[in-house]
Amino acid sequence: MTEPTPLDKAEAAVTEASVNTAAVQIAMAAVELAKLATTQQQPVPAACSHQAKHGRSAGEWLGIACAVCVAGIGLAFASIAIAIGATCATACLLVLRSMWRDFTKNR
Repeated sequence: MTEPTPLDKAEAAVTEASVNTAAVQIAMAAVELAKLATTQQQPVPAACSHQAKHGRSAGEWLGIACAVCVAGIGLAFASIAIAIGATCATACLLVLRSMWRDFTKNR
């Protein structure tokens, strides 16, 4: 058998290098595909689709004002009722105390 010439050795090295280069290219392509697949799994919002609510309208403010007025009037009537009840209770206790003193004096 004859020994390969330097030219044959060089051709074999080039062929092996081209095969290795193709394998490296395939591996790099696989890595890029994996990166692309992971980034595509997370959806990217296209644009903001909600509407920001602006201030209240005049009708809403009028309704709030009416509700506050009605609640204030109700609170005023409740306070008056409590005051009348406290006055009646005080008068009743004073009358009962006077009656008790009269009753215990005459014994």
